[in-house]
Amino acid sequence: MLEELSIRGLGVLESASAEFSPGFTVLTGETGAGKTMIVSSLRLLSGARADAGRVRNGDGSAVVEGRFRLPPPGQRAPQIDEVIEATGAVLDDDDTIIAVRTVGADGRSRAHLGGRSVPAATLGELTGELLAIHGQNDQLRLARADQQRAALDRFAGAKATDLLAKYRTARTRWIDTLDELDRRRADSRELAQEADRLRFGLEEIDAAKPEPGEDAELIATVRRLTDLEDLRAAAAGARQIVAGDGGMDGSVVEGLGSARSLLEGADDEDLQGLLPRVSEALAVVTDIADELSGYLAGLPSDAADLDSLLTRQGELKQLTRKYAADVDGVIAWADEARSRLAQLEDPEGSIEELEARAERERDKVAELAGRLHKVRATAAGKLGTRVSAELAGLAMGGSELAVGVELAPADDDRLAITVDGHRAHAGGDGADRVDFGLVAHRGARPLPIAKSASGGELSRVMLALEVVLAEPDAGGVMVFDEVDAGVGGAAAVQIGARLARLARRHQVIVVTHLPQVAAFADNHLVIGKVGGGAKGKQTSTLTALDRGERVAELARMLAGLGDSDTGRAHAEELLETAEAARTRRLT
Repeated sequence: MLEELSIRGLGVLESASAEFSPGFTVLTGETGAGKTMIVSSLRLLSGARADAGRVRNGDGSAVVEGRFRLPPPGQRAPQIDEVIEATGAVLDDDDTIIAVRTVGADGRSRAHLGGRSVPAATLGELTGELLAIHGQNDQLRLARADQQRAALDRFAGAKATDLLAKYRTARTRWIDTLDELDRRRADSRELAQEADRLRFGLEEIDAAKPEPGEDAELIATVRRLTDLEDLRAAAAGARQIVAGDGGMDGSVVEGLGSARSLLEGADDEDLQGLLPRVSEALAVVTDIADELSGYLAGLPSDAADLDSLLTRQGELKQLTRKYAADVDGVIAWADEARSRLAQLEDPEGSIEELEARAERERDKVAELAGRLHKVRATAAGKLGTRVSAELAGLAMGGSELAVGVELAPADDDRLAITVDGHRAHAGGDGADRVDFGLVAHRGARPLPIAKSASGGELSRVMLALEVVLAEPDAGGVMVFDEVDAGVGGAAAVQIGARLARLARRHQVIVVTHLPQVAAFADNHLVIGKVGGGAKGKQTSTLTALDRGERVAELARMLAGLGDSDTGRAHAEELLETAEAARTRRLT
């Protein structure tokens, strides 16, 4: 509930503050005193757009501060705790929180929640869970189809809310599948062409069967065959010098062997010290001789093999020109191509599979839409009956509210579904079109309330609807600005009685000009004008009235009778009648 409200520099309010109590609080005052500024300040705390034109002339900024008592933990909406945790807002020890909105004359706006600076939208997320403001613009919104659908779902309760959430989830999944299906159909030709290119490349590579590093080995082999005779002569000559031919004298090996024998037979330490080095040299030269022999043995015996090697080299070059810089890269390309081709040929990702999935998901959406349609149709009759009964008590006894629920027609659009044998469009809020119609008198045809209801009638329809919708709930602050516009007499008395009834489960704050409504309030605040005239700047005050002061204010509101005995007598009678009516309703 709202416990305190302080306003500075907003409209004609220089500085005003008030404490609010549970139940029904009424705000009255002379025309131009600034009653609507109270509602404007609450709208600012609800995150509404800041208007620099509302800053009081001569002030640098307007400041609105409200103290809200939150429901106990576990009983409040999850969004409240989420906002508090996300912003680091601090609660007072008594579970109250302070919300502040500042609007500069330059149009800049700042918001604070629990001592923390927050965006105005974040402030609205929390206060939006606590405040419900109904003004003349809100009454006009009641004529919109989406607001009528939301009101019907609110009346239907958890059944409609849960089904709507499931429906929206299923519809989103279905649309995602349809989008993917559209993309796959549009890309099917390109994907088929890509698959053909991959298959051709793999067939070409698989036919060649390249081996890792084969191209480098071929280059070396071809070079040898090109210079075969020269290489053979060089290797044979070198071997002849190193090892001789058949052990002939004069070779390096033979010479080193003789040197080792001579040193072994010498009786001198210095010569003996050379033996290890000579032995090492002999071993190295012997290894060289063996490697030269192996090289000669590995040389092709016939240069005719060169043609087949050059042919193979040409096959590999053809692959490296198309797919990669070398044979190893060609092999890697083939591995990637096989993986990509497997994706393109995956039956689970095929168009046929997506079509089947889309059909299953469409059927699920249709099934949920049908269940939601039945819940809404059932609730529509009950809501119309309940609101019509309230209208009878609001001096609209001949009028009824007709709540119609029909399937939204579907052309050949992609979101067409079948519900109960009828084609319907699967919209974001279901497949239903909800219409509120006002029946002016028994037997008359219902007409859309946007066209048939006057301003006063629309106010009463909205109030009757709020009374019906609020009955299952408790808590929260409901603010009504000029809800009694265009009505008077017996209808005004009934409006006051309904607001008092609503205040049994909610904190209700009402701005009114009707004494019949004000008399039903538990608490009465009056906004008065101070100053003004040719030289003085007008300001306003906000004062809580005791019972005697309430009588005087009601007398003023009764055709301006003021403090006359007649006026006070009429006001006293009105107040006593309202108090008696409230007492009867509570017992």
